[in-house]
Amino acid sequence: MTDEPNRELVGRDVVDAIGQRIGRLESVYRDVEDQAVFFAAVAMLRRGRRRLVFVPLVDATIGPASVTLRCGALLARRAPQTRPGDLFPRELEADLYRHYDLPYRPRTNGRARLRPV
Repeated sequence: MTDEPNRELVGRDVVDAIGQRIGRLESVYRDVEDQAVFFAAVAMLRRGRRRLVFVPLVDATIGPASVTLRCGALLARRAPQTRPGDLFPRELEADLYRHYDLPYRPRTNGRARLRPV
């Protein structure tokens, strides 16, 4: 990804590398320990309910109307999720990083690593 992700991405479609739509970008999160790692909360319908799944924006391509991820839609759909309006639970951070094969170390103060941008 060439530009730092920000709130201007909210509302764009999120697609995988082959163009399959995953959902609509709801918010952007930054890893406070590793400032270069960003995640997006993507709204999608899953089993008839609206959910937010978290996807890494590492190596994503930002287009005028969409964000194209490096990961596949199936991997994204199986990612840890929350309900709309909820922050990502600190207790699931390690699972999220492991899901995408990203290195993870908990913060020494016990606080969450992921914060909304």
